[in-house]
Amino acid sequence: MTRSTPSKLFAAALLGVAVTACAPTVATRGNMADPDRIAQVKVGQSTRDEVASVLGTPTSVGTFDQNVWYYIGQTTEKTAFFQPEIVERRVVVVQFDDGGVVRDLKTLDRSQGRDVEIVDRSTPTHGREMSFLEQMIGNVGRFSAKDTKGKGPGS
Repeated sequence: MTRSTPSKLFAAALLGVAVTACAPTVATRGNMADPDRIAQVKVGQSTRDEVASVLGTPTSVGTFDQNVWYYIGQTTEKTAFFQPEIVERRVVVVQFDDGGVVRDLKTLDRSQGRDVEIVDRSTPTHGREMSFLEQMIGNVGRFSAKDTKGKGPGS
């Protein structure tokens, strides 16, 4: 074995680690309902129990209408320290009639979604804001070694 062989092996290992570190991390969140399973749900025929059996537990149930089930899922890819990129997003909306039979079934994708702007405002509170130092000094002497039953440690 020559002297350059260990250094070549080390360089190859280092290159392998660098290449795998740059590979994207794929993450699936929520319930990405499979299109084949969605096709098993028949409008006018399938019941709640059948839908739950085929698609699983819904991600969310309608806030104002318990007869609407949502199956929400998305797949993202993240490379190194960059922001994750949404590869696929799917929302399946299942509406039931009062008898528990599927009335409507919709599959929505990323193109039908809307971005929501997050508001950075904060609600002001009344009172005085204390600095970190004031908070620390204000706590001195407030705590004792006795618990609520009047017993100290080791009693």
